[in-house]
Amino acid sequence: MENQELTPEQIDERVAVLKRYRALLVQQREKFAQYLKTLEKQENSIENEDAELLLAHTELEQQVLSSISSLKKCILPMEALYKESLNSTWKAQDADAISIQRIESELDNLQAKVLAQNEKNRSLLKSHMTALRTRINRIYQANPYRGKVSVYAQQTENSSSLLDIEV
Repeated sequence: MENQELTPEQIDERVAVLKRYRALLVQQREKFAQYLKTLEKQENSIENEDAELLLAHTELEQQVLSSISSLKKCILPMEALYKESLNSTWKAQDADAISIQRIESELDNLQAKVLAQNEKNRSLLKSHMTALRTRINRIYQANPYRGKVSVYAQQTENSSSLLDIEV
């Protein structure tokens, strides 16, 4: 792009892009914070073996992830416009640029925390599933009737299969 003066309309447009991009980043940061809290609550549900609460947290997690995904679709074009404006002759005010960098940094930090918590929950859930399978297997092995066939379950040729009742 040539070194040319921008019109006031172009400057206003770029300021609007900057503000919208910042607002979307703040929104995404809030959604990731909400997701992290959900994952932390989900960890407690796993430890307490509360299946209903775990299901509720999983459903909430899906809603938050859907929201984050849709926000990301809005952020990508705004990010491209923002970076394009950084490469032009017009520069964002230093405070705005620093604010966006700080939000992006916080967002990266939250994403790392979310990934760590998600991995922690996955391993915790996996260990609880293994423990449950072991308990079920022990109960099955300890069942005194395991492998024994009921006399009522067997059908022989001499036994009747229909009962006719007359009144």
